[in-house]
Amino acid sequence: MALTEKQRYELKKFIKKLEIFRRPHTELVTVYIPAGYDINKIINHLKQEQGTATNIKSASTRKNVIDALERMVQHLRLFKQTPENGLTVFSGNVAEREGQTDLEVWSIEPPVPLNTRIYRCDKQFVLDLLRDMLDTKEVYGLVVLDRRDANIALLKGKTIIPLVKTHSQVPGKFKAGGQSAARFARIREGAAKDHFKKVAEYMKNQFLTLKELKGIIVGGPGPTKYDFVDGGYITNEVKKKIISIKDLSYTEEFGLQELLDKSQDVLAKEEVAVEKNIMAKFFNLLSTKPGIVSYGFNEVKKNLEIGAVDILLLSESLDENIIDEMEALAKTFGTVVNIISTETREGVQLREIGKIAAILRYEV
Repeated sequence: MALTEKQRYELKKFIKKLEIFRRPHTELVTVYIPAGYDINKIINHLKQEQGTATNIKSASTRKNVIDALERMVQHLRLFKQTPENGLTVFSGNVAEREGQTDLEVWSIEPPVPLNTRIYRCDKQFVLDLLRDMLDTKEVYGLVVLDRRDANIALLKGKTIIPLVKTHSQVPGKFKAGGQSAARFARIREGAAKDHFKKVAEYMKNQFLTLKELKGIIVGGPGPTKYDFVDGGYITNEVKKKIISIKDLSYTEEFGLQELLDKSQDVLAKEEVAVEKNIMAKFFNLLSTKPGIVSYGFNEVKKNLEIGAVDILLLSESLDENIIDEMEALAKTFGTVVNIISTETREGVQLREIGKIAAILRYEV
């Protein structure tokens, strides 16, 4: 399951808050409760750990561990049951100086179901499982080709990752002197077939064993892409993964970007499509109805404060405090908030025009 940019932002912010804490002794408590697990069993386990902690030799460490466990137990009692996706809880004395007390507890329901149960008392909080959730698990294969060139890439989240670039030995349309038209055509056709075989082999090497692959999208100018897909060059296991074939004007790097742009129907459920569509709507309105959009911190904030903003667009490159401030204003008026990554062309454009933009409910 792919995270929305909002979920990704909130999880990043939570991890960043907790990863700064370090203690000289193992006294920071981490608990991961799997989805569907009985929260009362966790509470009973933590009480048992409190009893075990009385054996810790260091008086200060013993107190910090017992207090952290007690604070966590009190916090868990606020939950009638484990949330749908499970729960992660963190507790400990996070005072900056030794001998001081600043006992804190944090919890978050992960954006995807948690399958692992963890109890850990350590010098830092255990955050690796949450970090893993930020990694995009689902990817698509992209193949752009004509009779001369081919590019193979992965679409991971919103980022195109080039894998292979290859060039065929198909001669140009003007034949060398003295060659018959039929012979020249055979040479061209043979070179094209060799090219297709090579591309198919690259596809097999790159995609066949990729467990996270959701599908392959093939594109290119003219009929070549169909000659390739239907010509028996691609091994059946790889061919089964092809979910769409798109007609393109370009090949190479421009072709990969064009393939992404033209595959929004295929990627409709993916965050990259949602993000590109909302930004495309903004830029279209900016050019056709500029009065119904605004951008830049001061202008957007002014429109937010009067309740004129329908959709707020915030670049992930903004300072956290500014994002929090703008989100709080948006919440007051029921404004929809979209956190936009800088991994797409449109996200970069948003960053370049001030990192903040809005689609308004009416002209201001």
